[in-house]
Amino acid sequence: MSPSDREAISTATNPLGLDGIEFVEYSTSKPQALGQVLEMMGFRPVARHRSREVLLYRQGGMNVIVNAHDSGLPRSVRPSETPVIAAIALRVRDAAAAYKHVLARGAWAVPTNVEVMELNIPAIHGVGTSRIYFVDRTRDFSIYDVDFIPIPTVDLKPPALHGMHFFGLVQYIGVERTEDWTEFYAELFGFKPLSDAERFGVLPKGRVLKSPCEGFFWQLIEPEPGLLDLEGDELLQRIGIGTPDVLGAVAALRARGVGFVESQGVHSDARGALTQGYLGGVMFELVHNDRA
Repeated sequence: MSPSDREAISTATNPLGLDGIEFVEYSTSKPQALGQVLEMMGFRPVARHRSREVLLYRQGGMNVIVNAHDSGLPRSVRPSETPVIAAIALRVRDAAAAYKHVLARGAWAVPTNVEVMELNIPAIHGVGTSRIYFVDRTRDFSIYDVDFIPIPTVDLKPPALHGMHFFGLVQYIGVERTEDWTEFYAELFGFKPLSDAERFGVLPKGRVLKSPCEGFFWQLIEPEPGLLDLEGDELLQRIGIGTPDVLGAVAALRARGVGFVESQGVHSDARGALTQGYLGGVMFELVHNDRA
C-alpha cells in the first residue's frame, strides 16, 4: 500500500482530522456558583478572558469555560441561573478546512462577534442553541494564549484527579430522533454507532457514537417510553469523564464534597458513577476508561 493510499484512507475515516475535545463551555448568570461546583470536581480557575465575563477552568487535559457574557447574537444561549452546556470545541487538523467541510454537508454557520485582539474561532450550530467550535491551535500555541490572561500565582496545568479526562458528552434528544442525530454526527464528523454489546458506565441507555479518532464518545438518549415528548428539550445534558479508577475517583471527589447518586437503579461501582445534580441539573458521569 502506498503512502498516498494510506492518507486517502485516513482522510475518509476521519475527514476533519478530529483529535479529541478541546473545551466544553457552560453558560450561566451565576458563574461563581458553577465555579464552586467545578472546583469540587477538581478543576481550577487558571485564566480570565480579556474583554468578557468568562473564566477558564482546567484539570489535567480538560478545559471547561464558564461564560456569563450575553453576546446578544441570534440563536445563542442566554446566561441564566441554571447553567447549560452552551458549546463544545473539537480539536481538528485544520479549523478552516473543517468548517468548510461541514458547511458543504449542510451545517449551519454561526455568526461571529469578534472584538479587537480576539481570535475568530469558526463554529456551527449544534443541538438546541449550542455551538460546535473547531480548534487547531492546541500545542505550542493555543487559543487561550490570545483570548485569556493567566491568573497570577496559579498553576496553569493543575493535575487531574485519578487520571480523569474527557470521555464524551450525553445528549438528550426528542422521541424517534436517534436516526436523525446519528446521521448528523456521521455525515459531518465521521462518528460511527457502537454495537449494543459495547456499553460503558452505569447508564447504558440510548445509542453511543464513537468519534473517528476513537478518543471520545457521544451518547444519544431519547425520552423513556410513556413520558411526554421532549422534542423541544433537546440539549447537551452532561459531560462524561473517563478515569482508570472509578472508585478511587469517587472517594477523592466525595472527600471534596461531591455527592453521588446511590439508588437501586444507579449506584457507584467500578464501571462508573453519576454525581448528584447541582444548580438545577449540572451533573458529571464517571466512566471506567484507561486511555487518558
